[in-house]
Amino acid sequence: MQLVSDIKREQLLYLMLLPGVLFFILFKYLPMLGVVIAFQDYQPFAGILHSHWVGFKHFHRFFMDPTFWQLFKNTLLLAVYNLLFFFPLPIILSLMLNEVRKQVFKRFVQTVIYIPHFISWVVVAGLTYTMLTTEGGIVNEALASLGSDKINFLLSTEWFRTIITSQAIWKETGWGTIIFLAALAGVDQQLYEAARMDGAGRWHQLWHVTFPAIRTTIILLLILRLGSFLDTGFEQIFLMLNSGNRVVGDVFDTYVYTTGLKNAQFSYSTAVGVFKSVVSLILVISANALAKKVGEEGVY
Repeated sequence: MQLVSDIKREQLLYLMLLPGVLFFILFKYLPMLGVVIAFQDYQPFAGILHSHWVGFKHFHRFFMDPTFWQLFKNTLLLAVYNLLFFFPLPIILSLMLNEVRKQVFKRFVQTVIYIPHFISWVVVAGLTYTMLTTEGGIVNEALASLGSDKINFLLSTEWFRTIITSQAIWKETGWGTIIFLAALAGVDQQLYEAARMDGAGRWHQLWHVTFPAIRTTIILLLILRLGSFLDTGFEQIFLMLNSGNRVVGDVFDTYVYTTGLKNAQFSYSTAVGVFKSVVSLILVISANALAKKVGEEGVY
């Protein structure tokens, strides 16, 4: 009864909440019912209810596949690269922008670094090919002018992960600063005044006032980031894959496309997706529990 009375009292707020709730029900929770086909030999014409149940057959096939550990290694390394090199950059950039006092310059910089987010991965891949190709690419032409040999970046297994990580950094770092700048905007200015009265310089204010103010936000976003830890970006990697770098570039997402969906092996591709989801769930639960142990709020 309390819930009913709350809804009647706050009708407009619950009405505003309704579209978001419907979105998650229709596009997040209802599709989860399709997970059952990972345990079936799913036949589209037979449907879920009449397809033959096979238990963990597809999971066993996936784990026994000779390419499993190579895929796992490739996916894990790209995920770690993103976590180590990409995740901290929006935080650092936000702290730097927060120290800028000229608002016109600050807004100009924000506009410039936000723009790459709106560029599609197809365009980013095209720019990368144009810059790194051995035939007229800016980078290789610069190397040649310095007397160095040209490097075939696009076919190189050594440079593939660096290129992928660099693309993500260039495209999304600026956009990632939005949440941190919003958190920094809410810092009580009296804390800075008190720090200055105690003789704290800009660096000490940054370390003892600014950074602690966004620590909770950082931990929250890190936990959420771990929820998509194995999602390395299908479109980005698929566009950069070729015969020369496939041995280090093939990840779970591209494997699902080429082996599962392209060959209409729906149950098998779903099993791979379930594996990724389970790993991500374990990471989120573990990170959330660790955050609570060190005194942070966590996600739940």
